[in-house]
Amino acid sequence: MNILGISAYYHDSAACLVQDGRIVAAAQEERFTRKKHDFRFPQNAIDYCLAEAGIRHADLDLVTFYDKPLLKFDRLLETYVSYAPSGFKLFLMGLPIWLKQKLFMPRELDRGLGGAYKGRYVFMDHHESHAASAFFPSPFEEAAILTLDGVGEWTTGSIAVGRGNRIEMLKELHFPHSLGLLYSAFTFFTGFRVNSGEYKLMGLAPYGEPIYRDLIMDNLIDLKEDGSFRMDMSYFGYCDNDVMTSKKMEDLFEGPARQAESEITQREMDIAASIQVVTEEIMLRIAKYAHELTGCENLTMAGGVALNCVGNGRILRESPFENLWIQPAAGDAGGALGAAMFVWHQLLDKPRDNRSLDVQQGSLLGPRFGEEEIRTFLDGAGAVYQFYESDEKAADAVAELIANENVVGHMQGRMEFGPRALGARSIIGDARSPKMQSVMNLKIKFRESFRPFAPAILREDVDEYFEMRPNEDSPYMLLVAPVREEKRTGADVGKERGLDKLREIRSVVPAITHVDYSARVQTIDPVRFPRFYDIIRKFKEKTGSPVVINTSFNVRGEPIVCTPQDAYRCFMSTHMDALVIEDFVLLKKDQPEQNLDVDAYLSEFALD
Repeated sequence: MNILGISAYYHDSAACLVQDGRIVAAAQEERFTRKKHDFRFPQNAIDYCLAEAGIRHADLDLVTFYDKPLLKFDRLLETYVSYAPSGFKLFLMGLPIWLKQKLFMPRELDRGLGGAYKGRYVFMDHHESHAASAFFPSPFEEAAILTLDGVGEWTTGSIAVGRGNRIEMLKELHFPHSLGLLYSAFTFFTGFRVNSGEYKLMGLAPYGEPIYRDLIMDNLIDLKEDGSFRMDMSYFGYCDNDVMTSKKMEDLFEGPARQAESEITQREMDIAASIQVVTEEIMLRIAKYAHELTGCENLTMAGGVALNCVGNGRILRESPFENLWIQPAAGDAGGALGAAMFVWHQLLDKPRDNRSLDVQQGSLLGPRFGEEEIRTFLDGAGAVYQFYESDEKAADAVAELIANENVVGHMQGRMEFGPRALGARSIIGDARSPKMQSVMNLKIKFRESFRPFAPAILREDVDEYFEMRPNEDSPYMLLVAPVREEKRTGADVGKERGLDKLREIRSVVPAITHVDYSARVQTIDPVRFPRFYDIIRKFKEKTGSPVVINTSFNVRGEPIVCTPQDAYRCFMSTHMDALVIEDFVLLKKDQPEQNLDVDAYLSEFALD
């Protein structure tokens, strides 16, 4: 049976194909259109999923959509009536796309599927889709489920329990009270783009002090012991305006919101630290309440807030749960996967096949490219390359490049599903290098200097470098853990303030050690990531270190590369030293001069 899951029309449109219960393919539309967070109908992603399975539209047995548009429209209307007439402008802004597309979803789906699909459409509840994406692919037979995001239909957060092939929703938090929207409001207030810059706010937090924590708790939210809360909406604008915060918020923080791309001051750093602390406190309280409700030792999570890996790390370390699994595509893209799996397991009552790992397959669910296709492209582009006859020799060559402080663009196997690059579309560097963090940020990624990089480490070595249990899994880079005391260096650390903290060397792997000694850890095992595992293993043989930098293969504002063409263009337009596409290795110094318009390339992508 072929079940197609679709998410679309808000942000991060995606498609997922589940065939007889197995996830065959999943991809975000942005990777094909090269438009970050593309919200449009995921035509390219659907076409890819069907091609990967070798089927046509007419072969689909069921198509499911990740939320219920009519209920969303109901929220829109009720919110407008509640705030009328002040929200009329916002209502008018959103109305055209509702009248043109969202209220006529079956027609839109028919059109997108070429009229060839004649079956029924199943519309899921938004947070049921998230919950299904968290539980069904997880390795657990039984688990509590926590979903937290901006908003679905009415729900902004939920607690559920999964047992076998069933999910039961237990508690919900409703709009406008939303942890996702609270965090996004501060993303806006500190000058970053909503639904894109939340990572930056989290990365900025360690530079500041949480001096505004009490101000937020005393004025903006009424937080209960079980983690539920109500927000004072007079400080927020998203119900009746096209900005996230109101004038009252400016008065509370004694100044206006920071303008995008302007200087980041200590005030923004302290605000970031404060809202991060508040967010973690809410997440912890909800997690503890979920444990009380369910009695489970396992927790699964999804929704955009589940990408707050600092909060996730605290849940794992400080909540009563023993184990934690988070959907790698935790945002709306993962709703496509969750909707399809919900239909298979819960609506069709098909059993789950629990594994020792999970059924997400390393989240490597996107397109791959064959040797001849790559060779034809590289030859056509006039690229100079060396082809290695085996994966092992290629892995050894890549490890040697990294050990010599080269920055390597690495594209191999199927593309990742979700916002993280996990080794298949990654830029890799030596985590021991003191200069690597600034070089990668400013000369290759063209992004802000303060943003940290994540480590990829052999799983068997994770407890040697980070405060994690032996062989603890973090394959999807969704947990933050402290660097171990014995790996920390530098008696002079602590003298600098603000962004100057970047100058201090804090550990034996300074390029991935954030200014608060934290790191967003990805563990690499030979089952999920065999090629990446071999590269790091050989890097360890050469250097003694099992840790490399792993960051997404793109520049600022660009979706992660998908094709060899995307990878080659990014490589040639940046200061990357080497490009690896499967077993083809290209060195920048060997490439012929090309009249590339780098400014034009970078300008294609709106700053995030």
